[in-house]
Amino acid sequence: MKKLLLAFLTVLPLSELTAQNPEIMKDAFAHTYSIVARDSKTGEMAVGVQSHWFSVGSIVSWGKAGVGVVATQSFVNPAYGPNGLKLMEEGKSPSEALEQLLAQDDGKAYRQVAFLNAKGETAAHTGDKCVEAAGHYAAENFSVQANMMLNNTVVPAMAKAFQENEGLPLAERVLKAMQAAEAEGGDIRGKQSAALIVVGAEKVENPWEEKKIDLRVDDHTEPLVELERLLKVSRAYEFMNRGDLAMEEENVEKALEEYGNAMKLFPDNLEMQYWTAVALANSGRIDEATPMFEAIFKEDENWKEMTRRLPASGLLNISEEELNKLTK
Repeated sequence: MKKLLLAFLTVLPLSELTAQNPEIMKDAFAHTYSIVARDSKTGEMAVGVQSHWFSVGSIVSWGKAGVGVVATQSFVNPAYGPNGLKLMEEGKSPSEALEQLLAQDDGKAYRQVAFLNAKGETAAHTGDKCVEAAGHYAAENFSVQANMMLNNTVVPAMAKAFQENEGLPLAERVLKAMQAAEAEGGDIRGKQSAALIVVGAEKVENPWEEKKIDLRVDDHTEPLVELERLLKVSRAYEFMNRGDLAMEEENVEKALEEYGNAMKLFPDNLEMQYWTAVALANSGRIDEATPMFEAIFKEDENWKEMTRRLPASGLLNISEEELNKLTK
C-alpha cells in the first residue's frame, strides 16, 4: 500500500537541540533529497541523492546486489546502511528491518531513512524533528524522501518524475527524479554534492562486483549536471567494455558496433577512438584504421609511442612494416 507523508515540521533552535540531544549533534549532517528504487524488469536497485553538503554519497547511499538498498539522511546514522542490508539479507522485510533499527535509536526523531529490498518492498521513516519541509512517499519499487527543502512540493515532484519515466534505464530514471526535485527548489541551502549507485538483482561472489554504477560528485556548483555527464561517460565505457569482450571472442564486427556506440556518446574521447582503430587494424582493415591513428597522433604524440609498444603485449597484430609505416 502506498504511504504518503508530507509535513511541515517544527524546527528547534540549534542551541536547544544540542542541549536536549548532545549525542545527535555529533552525527554527520546530510539534509537532502534522495530516492531508492528498483527496476521491475531487470531487478536492478538504485540510490540517488543530492545535498548542499560535502560528499553526500559517502554516508547516505548503501546497496547490496540481490538484497536491497538504503538511504540514511538528515542527522545521519550510517549504521542504518550496513545493518539494514544485513537484516534484509537475513529475510526481514524493509518494514521489519527499519522498525528494529528505529527501536534501538535514541535519535530516531532526527533521522530520515528509506529501505528497499529485492522484491520491491519499501519502508521509510521521517522523524518528527527533521527540518521542514520534510517528508517521504513510499510505494512499490520506490521511495522518495527529503528534508530541509525549500518547498513541500519536492517529494511529490520526485515521485511523479520517477513514475512518468518508466521507459528509461533505472539510473537515468533516478536522475530524472532528482532533477525534478531541483526544479521544485530542492535543498533550501542550495546544492553541492550528489551520488548515484546501482546494484544488480542477483547476489555476487566478489565485493568489486556489487555496484554496476557507482558515481559521486563530492563538490560542485552544479552536482546534478555533473552527475548526468558522468552517467553518460559511464554508459560510453560500458559499450567499450562490451567491445573489448567482443574482440576477445574475435567478433570484430560486434566490437566495432560497440565501440561506435561508445563514440556516439563521447565523440571527443581519444582513447575510444584509439581502440576502435586498433580493432580495425587487428581485423586486417589497416587502410580504415590508418587515418584514425593519424588523427589521434596529431592530437597527442604519446599515442604513437603507445602503438609501438602494443605488439609486444599481443594487443596489436600487424606486420612490422605496417607498424613502421603507421608510426614513422
